[in-house]
Amino acid sequence: MADATWLSQESFDRLSAELERLKTTGRTEIAERIEAARSEGDLRENGGYQAAREEQSKMEGRIQELTYLLENAEVGEAPSSLEAVAPGLVITAKVNDAEKHFLLGSREAAPDLDIDVYPESAPLGSAIMGLKVGDETSYVAPNGKEFTVKVLKIETL
Repeated sequence: MADATWLSQESFDRLSAELERLKTTGRTEIAERIEAARSEGDLRENGGYQAAREEQSKMEGRIQELTYLLENAEVGEAPSSLEAVAPGLVITAKVNDAEKHFLLGSREAAPDLDIDVYPESAPLGSAIMGLKVGDETSYVAPNGKEFTVKVLKIETL
């Protein structure tokens, strides 16, 4: 799956529970707040109504994000082979002249870790997928700047 993101079963279950809560009680609560604010009168000058609608919009965006992520996730253990760069692994690489230590995958896979996360679909992630320790490559960032990358270490979380 090209757009798949690796998630542990624990992360998948946590995100599924969040999605279910947002779709049920979250939507109900925001609808009640909107209705209560609507009953206060003129909607054009009603700050409570505007705030509730903005929160509703953010919540619906999160629902869409989670739905897509969960529908396109590869669920299971991180790859056990540390021979090549793959989603769910922690990579140490030299990017231009700076050493970076990061998780390749989704921030959702490790929200409590103090580590940078690069999606495998990002320019850096795409450039290093499948590389082995010692391999070098380069890629062009969206801003047009070229980066050289050398994989120094591959490890599990």
